[in-house]
Amino acid sequence: MTLNPTWYSNPQARTWRCPAPSSSVATFHESLDSYTPTPLVELPDLATQLGVGRVFVKDESARMNLGAFKILGASWAIAQAITGGASPQSLTDVLIHVDPDTHLVAATDGNHGRAVAHMATILNLQSTIFVPNGVAPGAISNIAAEGAEVISVDGDYDAAVMQARHFTEADAHRLLIQDMSWPGYQEIPHWIIEGYTTLCAEVDHQLSELGLVCDVVVVPVGVGSLLESVTAHYRSANSAHPTVLSVEPLEAACVLQSLHAGKLTSVKTGTTIMAGMNCGTPSSDSWPTHHAGVDAAIAIADEATRNAMTQMAEAGIDAGPCGAATLAALKVLAESDDYRRDVDLGNDAVVVLLSTESTRANPAQ
Repeated sequence: MTLNPTWYSNPQARTWRCPAPSSSVATFHESLDSYTPTPLVELPDLATQLGVGRVFVKDESARMNLGAFKILGASWAIAQAITGGASPQSLTDVLIHVDPDTHLVAATDGNHGRAVAHMATILNLQSTIFVPNGVAPGAISNIAAEGAEVISVDGDYDAAVMQARHFTEADAHRLLIQDMSWPGYQEIPHWIIEGYTTLCAEVDHQLSELGLVCDVVVVPVGVGSLLESVTAHYRSANSAHPTVLSVEPLEAACVLQSLHAGKLTSVKTGTTIMAGMNCGTPSSDSWPTHHAGVDAAIAIADEATRNAMTQMAEAGIDAGPCGAATLAALKVLAESDDYRRDVDLGNDAVVVLLSTESTRANPAQ
């Protein structure tokens, strides 16, 4: 059978179960001065257009004044790293453990690096952020505005990660905060993934206030850390068990290709407006969760994402390319009888789109 290079589905994923993520994360986030739950915005006209029950957008455009969800993972991972994994309940618990010589380091396509730099400023620490080719100048300026040293790498995301690793290894005071794991580097990526669960907890609470549960959640994917977090949350025993649909750019569909191959697979990336998703290698520790628990994966073109950005803007939602990619994916899914059948997308389905960034956070080029 010929594999569809832009679609994958796994009928067994819905029944897979895993342990629930840490419950301490939300308490820490709630202690941060800038924390407030981001809105869950309903788009009734879109639901009618696509033949589903209800469509909601989890709008991360104003998350902690940084324009993207990444601060949820970066803040928790840095707090855990500084306190030796003590699961701090507040920022005060972190501040009493800070070594002023600590120097935070990350590689980024934009939003993660800004979040790490922001936390460095809060903790009065130095930060150095490595950025690959293809990151918008506006995103780079956002990182520098947080007080970070920004180093441009003549290469792709994987090359930027490698340079960040080498830079960190040269000085014992440097601490790498990377949202991607590899053999020997797993603890901090795990904490980042834990941090993202606050987003899912907010969605569940917001839907419960309406008497609803999620039937389909659409997740934008780079290396797959957010995808692991969302999948683990919704595959734990005490949660609802919606369809989990991942979306990637055609130019960087590393998770989709890994799912087709049945093993962790790297791809050569191209140029895409979805810069924050332009990653060629999935996070190694996230892969088992992807393989077992993701219902479907789709790869989309830049044009579809541009159209989705326009539609989001017309609905009053400030969605950057990575955020709008989830709407582009839902439209492709809803318009295909085969795809709808693959994931059991009914006319009464409650769909949640994770719009992970604002246009200001990662401007389309």
